[in-house]
Amino acid sequence: MSRIGRKPIAVPDKVTVSVANHVVTVKGPLGELKTPFKPEVQVNVDQAKKEVHVAIDESKFGENRAVRALWGTTRALIQTSIEGVTKGFEKQMEVVGVGWTAAIKGKSLEMVLGFANKISMPIPDSLKVTVDKQLVKIQGPDKRMVGQFASDMRSKRKPEPYNGKGVKYFGEVIKRKSGKAFGTA
Repeated sequence: MSRIGRKPIAVPDKVTVSVANHVVTVKGPLGELKTPFKPEVQVNVDQAKKEVHVAIDESKFGENRAVRALWGTTRALIQTSIEGVTKGFEKQMEVVGVGWTAAIKGKSLEMVLGFANKISMPIPDSLKVTVDKQLVKIQGPDKRMVGQFASDMRSKRKPEPYNGKGVKYFGEVIKRKSGKAFGTA
């Protein structure tokens, strides 16, 4: 029995949910998201109660752990899509280092991270990226895309443990190392 999967998903005003060909389409004020789901899972939209119900055929798949896991996962993905088109998601990144900067040039994010050349990352159309000195704010309706862009940005120059320089998540604590100790006898 999936405790998460059994809960109905409330659909707020200004959001429309439709199901076709094993894809749930969620439209809201911040955009449109499509979430595919497996054929073993059933998704029903109740327009009268403004709810979405996710279920499986327990007589067929009641003992199959993989299908039971998909049940709760599908419900969570639909819930995240609804939250994304109403509130949106946000990640903040920090560029730490002397002379290290980030700036937006057209449709790309350019970063100076201590290499010989600038690093340029194209910004996807569904994301909104703003830069305030060394703080980069990534906003968008798709949680996966916001997290992936932040992860890709961090991978360009991960924070190092000796000086703490690099691209890190805002509020991330970097465990510092002391380095070499000189003058020990």
